[in-house]
Amino acid sequence: MLNADKLSIKNIVNRTRSSERKFKEGNFIGAIEDKRQVKLLLNSKFCDKNIFKKFKKELSRLYSSKFDLINDHKLRLDESEIKNIVNLLEQKSDEKYRKGDFKGAIRALRRSEKYLAN
Repeated sequence: MLNADKLSIKNIVNRTRSSERKFKEGNFIGAIEDKRQVKLLLNSKFCDKNIFKKFKKELSRLYSSKFDLINDHKLRLDESEIKNIVNLLEQKSDEKYRKGDFKGAIRALRRSEKYLAN
């Protein structure tokens, strides 16, 4: 059962970083499982705006790049269009996960997080 103790920004950040390490090592199953756990924590009733804001800040650090096409694309979109893209990518990730395509699932989920990052 999920409780407020499990939902700390430190726990969320650690799981996110763990997922990134696993992705870079080629452990796509482990990476997607960590990301899905983070998603559950963020969607829980214990997650407030402050935690989500800190999470977005961490995503910005993880995905910062001098040449970031998604960031350039985000500048031309409004908030509702970004939400639609994020939802589409999360659905795509879930589809691929159910089919056993863990590499495709983690890629789609990482891409959706890039749209969330500041």
